[in-house]
Amino acid sequence: MLHIRKAQERDSADFGWLKSLQTFSFAAHHDLRDMGWGNLRVINEDRVAPGTGFGMHGHRDMEIISYVLDGELSHEDSMGNAESIPPGEVQRMSAGRGVMHSEFNHRADRTVHFLQIWIEPNVRGITPGYEQKPVSAADKRGRLVLVAAPAGEGGAVSLHADARLYAGLFDGAEAAELALSPARKGCVHVVRGALEVNGQRLEGGDTALIADEPLLRLAGGRDAEVLVFDLAA
Repeated sequence: MLHIRKAQERDSADFGWLKSLQTFSFAAHHDLRDMGWGNLRVINEDRVAPGTGFGMHGHRDMEIISYVLDGELSHEDSMGNAESIPPGEVQRMSAGRGVMHSEFNHRADRTVHFLQIWIEPNVRGITPGYEQKPVSAADKRGRLVLVAAPAGEGGAVSLHADARLYAGLFDGAEAAELALSPARKGCVHVVRGALEVNGQRLEGGDTALIADEPLLRLAGGRDAEVLVFDLAA
């Protein structure tokens, strides 16, 4: 089963400095029937205006991934980390028993465009943690590369969650397959471009929620960038 959630069906928020498109219920858009898929809680596509950002604020017991598409996101936190996240790098913050952080766009001439992803952990109250790793376009070209996984499997950033996140770039004849256990759920989010998922066409911003499918096949890309989640049900 593939349930396609179209880009235009997402909730939106516009605060002037921040424009956000939300695949699942989030913040003011609170709907208990739409709180995620499996243990995936949030996919927000955010655009932060030049010279602005999220001030210091807190999180607990959540695995938070930032995936920057354009611009550069500056991160600071109560663990002492002060990092810049450009496109081509994946950042993971484990909020654990509690962490404060800020995210800011220090550029005066360029909007930061990024995805904020939350995954529910399978352990709570842990010591907060931070990790950031590069994932090159060459690694993602025509294949799905593991970018976040339990215990840093395959060189990915480590998740304290029963989930794996893959990223890929597909164009023309490039294709990839991923086997899924029937006991799990899947999710495909097309970041940009267009792509066929098990024969169904998705455009940028579209999300496919997947259950009872033994195999995912990605093909027919048109300048596509995609994230694929293998999730606890």
